[in-house]
Amino acid sequence: MILRRIFCGIVFLACLVVLELNKNRLLGWLLWLAVSGGVFWLLEKNFAWWQKLLIILGWIGAFALIVLLSWPPVKKVPAVDVKNPEKTEIVTVKDGDLQGVYNKDKDVEVFAGIPYAAPPVGENRWKAPQDPAKWEGVRQADTFAPMSMQPQNLPIIDSLTQIIGYHDYHISLKDNYRPACSEDSLYLNVWKPAGEKKNLPVLVFIHGGSMKTGQTWYEDYSGEGLAKKDVIVVNLAYRLGVFGFYADEDLLKEDGTTGNYALLDQIKALQWVQDNIAAFGGDPSNVTLAGESAGSASVSALCASPMAKGLFRRAVMESSTVVSKEVPHSFRSLDEALASGKALKEKHHCKNVEEMRKLSAEEIVADAETEHHITIDGMVLEEQPYETYKKGKTNEEAVLHGANEEESGPFILFDKTTMKNYEEKIRSFFKDRTEEVLKVYPASNDQEAAEYWAEIYGAIFFNYPHDCLERLETANGIPTYQYLFSKQNKRLGSWHSGEMVYFYNDIPEKSSLYDESDRRLEEIMSDYLVNFVKRGNPNGEGLPEWKDTKDEVMNFNTESGMKKDERRQKLYRILDEMQGFSAD
Repeated sequence: MILRRIFCGIVFLACLVVLELNKNRLLGWLLWLAVSGGVFWLLEKNFAWWQKLLIILGWIGAFALIVLLSWPPVKKVPAVDVKNPEKTEIVTVKDGDLQGVYNKDKDVEVFAGIPYAAPPVGENRWKAPQDPAKWEGVRQADTFAPMSMQPQNLPIIDSLTQIIGYHDYHISLKDNYRPACSEDSLYLNVWKPAGEKKNLPVLVFIHGGSMKTGQTWYEDYSGEGLAKKDVIVVNLAYRLGVFGFYADEDLLKEDGTTGNYALLDQIKALQWVQDNIAAFGGDPSNVTLAGESAGSASVSALCASPMAKGLFRRAVMESSTVVSKEVPHSFRSLDEALASGKALKEKHHCKNVEEMRKLSAEEIVADAETEHHITIDGMVLEEQPYETYKKGKTNEEAVLHGANEEESGPFILFDKTTMKNYEEKIRSFFKDRTEEVLKVYPASNDQEAAEYWAEIYGAIFFNYPHDCLERLETANGIPTYQYLFSKQNKRLGSWHSGEMVYFYNDIPEKSSLYDESDRRLEEIMSDYLVNFVKRGNPNGEGLPEWKDTKDEVMNFNTESGMKKDERRQKLYRILDEMQGFSAD
C-alpha cells in the first residue's frame, strides 16, 4: 500500500510538471486534480489488485486526454507584462494612427505589431516586400505580431531548453499559451522614452536564429532597456527559412533577384524607419543597424548591399559576419541556391513557382533546414561581401563588433571531445595544417582537449570572421571597436548570445542568475553601446578606454579592459593562409 501511494504520488506530481512545462490551460490542472482525487479515493477501497491496476492505467490514460483537451491555445504575445496597461498618446505614421502602451514603470512607450510591408502570402510569396495597406481609425499596437513562419517545437521542449540551456524558468499562469506563428509576419516594434522627444538616436535590431527561427519579443534584446537611456529601439520580423531564402530561375527573371527575400524585408523595414521614426521622436539621419548571430550576418551583408546605402550610419555586429573569404555559415553562392531550389521544387512535385506558391505554409516550413542562406543575387548583393569590403564600398561609417569567449557552447553541447578524437576533429577542418594547429593547442589530457576544441570550433565559426572584419575595416579607415565577452554567470555565461542582455540593459531586476558584478558590467556595456549609437564612438566619462586598434580587443569581464587575444591570433593566421584572406 505504501509503495502504491508513493508511486501514485510521483505520477501525480510528474503530470503536474508536464502540464506546467507544456503550458496547458488552467482547465487541465483542474481536470487533473478532479480526476486524481477520484482515483485516490477509489484506490483506498477494497478492490482486487488487478482492479486497482486497471484504475491506475485508466488514470494515466485520462491524463493523456486531459493534455489534449487543455492544449495551450495560440495567442499573440502582449507588448508589456502589465495587466490593463495605460495607453500612450496617438502617433501618426505614414499609413495611419497608432496607439501603444506604457511599460510597468511608465518611463517607456511600446508600439508593437506595426506593419512595414504587405503580407508576403499568396502571389506575394517570394517577392520583394510590397507597401502595407493604410488603415482607418486608430490601430492598437499593444501586442506583438506573430513570429515569422518557422519549424516549432512542442511547448514542453521549449521549456526544457530554457531549463537545460539557459538555467532559467519561471512558473506563471500568464504564459499558458503558444505564441502565434504566421507567414503574415512583416511587422516591427518601437520602444521610445516616455513623453515628447525629438531627434533621439535610433537603433534597429535584427534578431538571430540561424535565419530559420526567432522572434521579436525575446527579453534579452527587448528595446525597453535602451529606451530608458534615451535611445529609440526598433526591431523587426523578417521572412525565415524557405520563405526568406528560396531561390528559383523564374523568380530571378521576375524580380531581378531571388534567394534574399529576408534581406529585402530588412531593407524595407529600414526604409520604414526613414519615413516614420521622426513621429516617435527619432532622428532618421542617426540610425545604427545592429544584430546578433544570424542577425549580425544580415547586418554585415547589408553593409555591403548597394540597396541599403543611406539607410543607416553605423553597424553593431555580435557573433557573426559574412565578410571572411570563406564564409563559415549562413551563406552560399547563387548556383548553390538555385540548385537547392530546384531540388525543393522536385521534392514537392511542382513544375513552376506558381505551383510552389499554392502550397500551404505548413507543407514547406520544414524545408528551413536547406533554405536559410544569404546568396549573391546580383542585386541585393552584387558580389561576395569580402570583395566589397576589399574595395572599400560598404555603407557603415563606424563599427562596434565582437564575439564571446565560449561561442561554441550550445553547438557542441553533446559532442564529447577526448584525447582519442581530438586530433581527428582538428584534421577534419585543417587537413594538412593540423600539426600547426596542434602546436598552438597542444592538449595533454581530456579536459584540455575538450576546452581547446571548444575554442577552436568557436573561432572557426564566429571569432575569426570578426578578426577578418576588424582588419578590413581598419584598412578602409573605418573606426572599429572590437570586443571579447568572457563574463561568467549562472545563466548563459559567455556562450553564444550571452552578451546581449548586458549590451541591451535587459538583465531582469530580480534575477538570481546575475550578481552585482554582472549588473555593473551591464551598466558599462550598455553605456558603451548608447555612446556608440549616439555618436559613433563608445567611449565616455567613467568608462575604461576602448581603443580603435586591430591588435587588441575590449575584454568584457568582472574587470574590463583592452587585451591581446594571442592564442586565437595564431589560429587566425593559419586560417588566413588556408583561405587566402588578405585585408591589403
